[in-house]
Amino acid sequence: MTRLGFLLDSDSCIGCHACTVACKSEHDVPIGVNRTWVKYIETGAFPNVNRHFSVMRCNHCDDAPCISICPTNALFRAANGVVDFDDSNCIGCKGCMNACPYDAIYINPATNTANKCNFCNHRIEQGLEPSCVVVCPTHAIKVADLDDPTDETTRIIARSDTAVRAPQQQTLPKVYYRGADQASLDPLRTAIATDGMIWADTTPQHPTAEPGSHGVVARTVYTTAHQMTWKAKVSSYLVTKAIAAGVMAAAALLVLLGHGGSQAAVGVMPPVVAMIFLAVTGGLLIGDLRRPERFYYLLTRSNRRSWLVKGAWVLGAFAAVCGAWFLAGIAGSPGALQVLAVPAALLAAATAGYTAFLFGQCEGRDLWQTPLLLPTLLAQAAVAGGAAYSLADVAMDIPEVAAVRWTMLGGLLASAVLISAEVASRGTAHVEAAVAAMTRGRYARRFWAGGVVLGLLLPGVATAVALAVGTGAALPAIAGLAALVGMWFYEDSFVRAGQSVPLS
Repeated sequence: MTRLGFLLDSDSCIGCHACTVACKSEHDVPIGVNRTWVKYIETGAFPNVNRHFSVMRCNHCDDAPCISICPTNALFRAANGVVDFDDSNCIGCKGCMNACPYDAIYINPATNTANKCNFCNHRIEQGLEPSCVVVCPTHAIKVADLDDPTDETTRIIARSDTAVRAPQQQTLPKVYYRGADQASLDPLRTAIATDGMIWADTTPQHPTAEPGSHGVVARTVYTTAHQMTWKAKVSSYLVTKAIAAGVMAAAALLVLLGHGGSQAAVGVMPPVVAMIFLAVTGGLLIGDLRRPERFYYLLTRSNRRSWLVKGAWVLGAFAAVCGAWFLAGIAGSPGALQVLAVPAALLAAATAGYTAFLFGQCEGRDLWQTPLLLPTLLAQAAVAGGAAYSLADVAMDIPEVAAVRWTMLGGLLASAVLISAEVASRGTAHVEAAVAAMTRGRYARRFWAGGVVLGLLLPGVATAVALAVGTGAALPAIAGLAALVGMWFYEDSFVRAGQSVPLS
């Protein structure tokens, strides 16, 4: 059995970038992205300054989260232990990029597919060494067969003081560093000076604090930029599926309360709204793919471990129940709605909540690993369902309208408690950096003004007033609209803040 890994000897590395150039030449890597690159950091103060070099790349993990999340098996483990990829299977969902704790995966702008270091496996199969190994002038890059105790590089790893990147992620990386300064392996311990860097792309999400504060002990003087992968479309999809799930859950509640005979408000309106927003959800998901024409690979080349695939199944099943509900509503069959109420409620909860498990597979983003994400998504669905019914109340008679308002208010209160707990809780350094970005940094305005004030406080107060004094439909409708808009701002701050922490 063969299990290949790398030894990167920082003591020998001279920062010449020969490995980067050889990799680009071997694989036709476009300008602006890299499979391998060299990071420079500096420690100390003038005149006692030291520069350290570290080669960055895919770690070919034994427990690779990129393989688990890839919905179409485009990323796979070769027989020699290398994590390889198949361009022809990739749909460009970018899930692997957020799953990787090492910033090792990029979207190839020429093919719109995910690429990364694949150990030059085409050379390995011919008995040749990877191109970076061949060109390194100081032999600072070595191949190790980690399952062969007689392999010379494996013996060096065993007897030397070596380190791996992000060991706390427990991905079992197979790239070992000898002689590397720990600050070069932990991006939160280095900072880009406020005057920027002359010869390299700056990374906006990288810390810019002065060395000596918040754990920063060194300066980053050369690195490469990594783009944020999931943005407004993902934030919007979280809201649209919450609306679809929430309105059907509210309809199921009304059926269980004995209002299945209300054809317009219970039998027809909810499935129509749900199917419209499910269609929008599907459009957002497909539109966010870099290879949208391949979206059907989710069904034809499925990786059943991926929550992208499981989510597609959930959305499909929920759409089918919504269709059946619509037919029962058009036929005026309260009995059929009673039969569908429980499956509709369960699938609505699954539709709202499966993203918690999808984000959980994004192991590179610690903020998204919170156990509070699932109940938060369910609470948001309750808000969205109440908001949809509050808006519908302007145009039609809604039975048990007080119950609908109480549902929205309960969802708002639960969301406020859960979000407060998330912001106040302490976690890893990455979690705290992400929370800081969301509450005090770049995304603070959309979190506080949009997510909290517009999305929670205003609709909460307005709904409470409507319940207390029995106002008409206008005030709850305004509250519902504010809640949905504010929900988007919160989701966008959460999605972006989670990706704001540098990983390399």
